Amino acid sequence: MKLSIKEKIGYSLGDTASHFVWDMVGFWLLFFYTDVYGISAAAAGTIMMVARFWDMAIDPIIGVISDRTKTRWGKFRPYILFGAVPYAVLAILTFTTPNFGEVGKIIYAGATYVLLMTAYAMINLPYSALGAVMTDDTYERAGLNTYRFIAGFIGQFVVTGLALTLAEYFGHGDKAQGFQYTLFLFAGLSLVFFFITFQTTKERVQPPKEQKNSLKADFKNLFKNQAWVILAIVGIISFVMFAMQNAAIAYYFKYYLGKEENVQLFNVVGTVALIVALPLSKPLAKRFGNRNVFIGSSLISGLFFMLIYLPGVTNLTTIYVFNIVAKMAYAPAVPLLWTMIADSADYGEWKTRRRSTGLYFSAAVFAQKAGWGIGAAIAGWILSISQFVPNVEQTDTAITGIKLLVSVIPGILYMSCAIFMVFYKIDKKTTDQMKIDLDKRRREPPTPEGE
Repeated sequence: MKLSIKEKIGYSLGDTASHFVWDMVGFWLLFFYTDVYGISAAAAGTIMMVARFWDMAIDPIIGVISDRTKTRWGKFRPYILFGAVPYAVLAILTFTTPNFGEVGKIIYAGATYVLLMTAYAMINLPYSALGAVMTDDTYERAGLNTYRFIAGFIGQFVVTGLALTLAEYFGHGDKAQGFQYTLFLFAGLSLVFFFITFQTTKERVQPPKEQKNSLKADFKNLFKNQAWVILAIVGIISFVMFAMQNAAIAYYFKYYLGKEENVQLFNVVGTVALIVALPLSKPLAKRFGNRNVFIGSSLISGLFFMLIYLPGVTNLTTIYVFNIVAKMAYAPAVPLLWTMIADSADYGEWKTRRRSTGLYFSAAVFAQKAGWGIGAAIAGWILSISQFVPNVEQTDTAITGIKLLVSVIPGILYMSCAIFMVFYKIDKKTTDQMKIDLDKRRREPPTPEGE
């Protein structure tokens, strides 16, 4: 099941489209709510927390539903085709500012954001699962996910580096109009990219013909699958790390380095480092195996994240270098995590003769979103414990807390992923044997499930 360059590029554009909304929400929505739409920070924070919990709750539901979808286009591709328009419309509405009064604004913001996260989950979870059924070859999956995340990080680069500039250009002094027109642009591009993804991809890996629908059996097999459980734990830890670091980096530049204006450049440089190193994922995986590359990535990247603690305020170049090396060391692990989730779905089918690709991916995404929420909360707690006070000169204790959030704590967390990955047992020998056995089963006449 070799994939063409055309199919890999077509699939990858779906992640660019996803990042247009995911990163607009992650980087700019809170600012938009408070500084453009005029909602209080407390109300905006509550809206975002409620929407996040809702988003997490519907992920497994979407996974279960998509696994049971049967159409002439497959299980997962129809969600990309029919979900693209609601996704685009709700993205625009979320960054639109009708004057409904204070309470009306809060209700409008909450409703549009919750609906947007629902639309995002309805299209992004099947999109992620699609990569697992386009091919059954683990190294082809690694290559496919490399294309995916290069395209995704290009989307992140556009949003983090250009969104505010585009809003200023389109708004001509009107920030509300600027954000709305910027979302018109991103939404339009998303529609085109998702349609290309739908047109250029094909689902090839199908569940066993004899498989019967059983939600109880699917969840039982999921949690009995040690490989998936390990990957879920690693996903939680990784996203706790990212959430903490992303939440603290603006404070680090403003209060420790005294260069608040440089934080956007710092984020862009880190994204470029990721993009540059992502193509190493597939060749390294073929040479050393998925698990070993992930372990090495965790240890090296975690070490360099920890080293960011050491430079003083005048050593900005050293801070950039440590961050670049950490991001480049981390990059190969990004597509491999999703490749291994697909492999764990194969492993589940290999052991139980049941395939639940959508559930495996939706449950993994649920774990990662939980990690994101936990990490953001921990960052706030550590700032509070460190006696942080906004918009004043910080005490040494507060500065230490900020530095730890950016460097040592995320570094230790990411290095700890290597410990869990030691127990991940799907190596090259196992994936090769799974492929042989599953190919043979798929060519055989169906037999009753469990025989």
